Formats: sequence, C-alpha cells, structure tokens
Amino acid sequence: MQQNQGLPAYTRAEHIADAVLHVLGVISALVAVPVLITLAAVWHGNLSTVLAAAIYGVSLIAMFAFSAAYHLVHHAGAREILRRFDHAAIYVKIAGTYTPFAVLLARDEAGPILAGIWTAALVGLAIKVTAPRRLETLCLFLYLAMGWAALFIGGPIIDGLSDAGLVLMITGGVLYTLGVVFHLWHSLPFQNAIWHGLVLAASFVFYAAVLVEVRAAAVY
Repeated sequence: MQQNQGLPAYTRAEHIADAVLHVLGVISALVAVPVLITLAAVWHGNLSTVLAAAIYGVSLIAMFAFSAAYHLVHHAGAREILRRFDHAAIYVKIAGTYTPFAVLLARDEAGPILAGIWTAALVGLAIKVTAPRRLETLCLFLYLAMGWAALFIGGPIIDGLSDAGLVLMITGGVLYTLGVVFHLWHSLPFQNAIWHGLVLAASFVFYAAVLVEVRAAAVY
C-alpha cells in the first residue's frame, strides 16, 4: 500500500491498473483529436466548426494529461499541485464537450449556452486551483449539474441531435454519473481504476457523439 500526505492510498496492483488506463487515455486522445479536427475541416471547412472541434479536443487531451500526471507522479508536493489541475481540468472538459454541440446545433443560441457553461467551468476551476479540498460537495455537484445541464438549458442542442447522437450522449452521461458512484466508494478495491475506466469509456462515447454530429451537420 502506497500513500502520500493526505492523498489516497492504493496497492501496487491498483496503481498498475490505473496507470494502464491513463496511458491508454492519453494515447487515444492524442490520436483521436487530430482525426476529429481534420474531418471537421474536410467536412465543413469553416473556422467556427474547426475551432469548436479543436477546443473540445484540447480539453479532452488536457483532462487525460493532467489526470495521468497526477496519478503517475509520486512526489508528494508535485502530486498536491497536480491534483488541483487534475480536478480543474474536468470542468474544462465538460465545457469543451458542449462547445461543438452548441456551435453545430444551437446556432443563434450557442452564445448564451456557451457563456453559461464556460462561466460555470471557470468558477469550478478557480475553486479547485485556489481552494483545494474545500467545498468538495459543491464541486462534485457542479460537475454533475454541468454535465446534465443540457436537459434544462440546452434545448436547441437536444432538439438538433441525430438519433445516434442522442443515444450516445445519454449513454456517456450515464457512464460518467455511474463513475461518480465508484469515485466515492473508497472501500472498494480498484475503485479508482473502475472510476477512471468509466471516465475513459464515457469519453470515447462522447467523442463518437461529437464525430456523429460533425458528420451529420456537414453540407455538401
């Protein structure tokens, strides 16, 4: 069992399982993101769509990269700093995921939707970076509220989704939410690896949803 100053303790096997998932996540994102941006450029050819895809892609890579750095670095001082950015990057990833959907589907209403979701992301980021280990319940609620906000403020996005995109988005949301259960289940062996496995799966599903909608919205 390994432990660092107030940070979670895991067995060697748990660390290895978690490391494999993080390496897989980073490599997958580094391969998938350029593909998405290239296809957005080929299928659409306009700056707004390509930029939206790029924002989503950067947020995806950032989330996996900061998470990998935090969980694979063993220096206690560095880990405490990386923990802040690991948790903060989740807010950026959620807002980044909204971006291509809003640009492609909400059109005239994209501005207010993105302003609201990115404001929430910046609030969460600020809390995690400047006041770590405080307001943990509020921060967890903000993750979930941002993720499911599309049901309440994202009407144009929901209305514009293809059937496949809607199924993928709901599936991804359920996987993320299920992951929170394991994230909080500290007594369960491999709970951290299970949590990150579900995050990885949900990220793949949402990537597929973005790709589906980028393709569906293409004009020839």
